[in-house]
Amino acid sequence: MPNRDSKWPAGTPCWVDAATPDVEAATAFYGAVLGWTFHDTGEDYGHFHMCMAGGRSAAGIGKIQMEGQPAAWTVYLACDDADATVRVITDNGGTVHVGPMDIPEVGRMAIASDPTGAVFGVWQANPMPGIEIYNEPGGLVWEDARLADPGAGKAFYAAVFGFEYTPIEGAPQDYGTFAVGGGEPLGGMGGLMGAPEGTPSHWIPYFGVADVKAAVVAAESGGGTVLMPVIDTPYGRMSTLADPFGAVFAVHSEVPA
Repeated sequence: MPNRDSKWPAGTPCWVDAATPDVEAATAFYGAVLGWTFHDTGEDYGHFHMCMAGGRSAAGIGKIQMEGQPAAWTVYLACDDADATVRVITDNGGTVHVGPMDIPEVGRMAIASDPTGAVFGVWQANPMPGIEIYNEPGGLVWEDARLADPGAGKAFYAAVFGFEYTPIEGAPQDYGTFAVGGGEPLGGMGGLMGAPEGTPSHWIPYFGVADVKAAVVAAESGGGTVLMPVIDTPYGRMSTLADPFGAVFAVHSEVPA
């Protein structure tokens, strides 16, 4: 089971959390769909809930903090210095919405958007690395940036985080994987891929499950919506869903033999 206790390399998707209007209902939904258990961090942290898989941190769920803020998942990218990263973000046409700010005894964070409008987070571990379990059921297994202007987005993330891109044969021309420092693919980046007209740029987290079809049934039973039905691809079985409040995520498993 892939676990991590040390900080993630800069540029790596290292954390993901959901903002929701109803934490109790959201934890009930995701517990049924992804098999998570939850730890309430208490009043000092706004009753932010850590989502646990195999006893290790997989994600977080917290209450919406600003009026008019939509329910959504935010993907965070690791950095060594949040303040310096924020300066590079603004220098390259991005917008900083929150921070940088300290989460006491945990780390330093900021929330920003790229020049196409996709919102993402920045995480500086101090000492919490972010996700402690990955590439397993209940853990983060992939991330996609779906951008209205993929060229502008790729230039931005290359300048800020050092992303390098590799096309995928058979995928849309503007879609490929991203990596840092010649390493393994960390996620995908491309256009909006057939999303309804008017869909804004966004990041989507993919969570591992043992059975995609069972996860979809649980999501529908819990008031969620299927945005992309179950499909089998050369890279696994997957489906895109929205929770009862509209936060979008995907589920993934290996294709059964």
